[in-house]
Amino acid sequence: MANIEPEDTETTLPRRQLGRLLRDARATTGMNLDQAAALVQWSRPTLSRLERGETEKVRVTDILALCEAYGLDEDTTAVAKGLATQAPAKSWWQAYSDLIPAWANLFVGLESSATSLTTFQPLIVHGLLQTADYARALDRLHFPDDTEHELERRIRVRTQRQHILTRSRHPAEMSIVLHENVLRTVVGTPRLMAAQCRHVADVSTRDNIDVRVMPFHAGLPLGAAVPPFTIMDFGSDARSTQVVEPAQVYCEGYAGSAYLEKRTDVVKFRQAFRKLQRASLDARPSRDMIREIARRHESQG
Repeated sequence: MANIEPEDTETTLPRRQLGRLLRDARATTGMNLDQAAALVQWSRPTLSRLERGETEKVRVTDILALCEAYGLDEDTTAVAKGLATQAPAKSWWQAYSDLIPAWANLFVGLESSATSLTTFQPLIVHGLLQTADYARALDRLHFPDDTEHELERRIRVRTQRQHILTRSRHPAEMSIVLHENVLRTVVGTPRLMAAQCRHVADVSTRDNIDVRVMPFHAGLPLGAAVPPFTIMDFGSDARSTQVVEPAQVYCEGYAGSAYLEKRTDVVKFRQAFRKLQRASLDARPSRDMIREIARRHESQG
């Protein structure tokens, strides 16, 4: 069945992310909407609109008052303040990279709320499928000034992210196309890559994870190079069947990342993914190929 994209709305990503941050903070305190609204002398509907990301103008003083009421720490309060003051933009995360460290960037918030992820990776193994050793080898190169303690914090966050695929209740669904280059490029050592490839093959047997390999001989199905991207869908409200949030496209970049929200952008990337998937091997042949590449890495180690 074809995906039906909702019409564009006026809600923008920074406001939705701010709303989710505050909603989660309130839930952690155990307060309901009425109790939290009373603390800052708001009405229940006003706070509810803010948590849904539907407030057009957000005052920083109001956000700081809520952060104080919820007992948020300085770092989280800084993130909330940054979101409250940021004008809507596709690449808003870049402007706040000094506030949001890479290991805790707000993509994790979107990812953790998604019910399904549709992903293309042409260069490296996706973070949700990385082994700890693979992630550590990458991070040592990308963050050369980190201490061992800081590197391990990054690995822990990566591991926590992966829980959305492995949790026992309602795991997120993932459909991913990996270019053959991802599997053959040696990160760390051949032995490390062998273990990483076997891990990808193993997780691809899960009912909620579909892994396809696009072989070298597939060429360029779109006639152009395509950056790594993930389409995030957030499901619908069971009571109203309304979409909880519009789908998001996250495009990775070396200096920063872009979030695409417009319906036309989401449709374009869905169409691109379908072409990439059609050019890829089916699930079973993909798994066989991944395991064969693992054996080759093992023999070189």
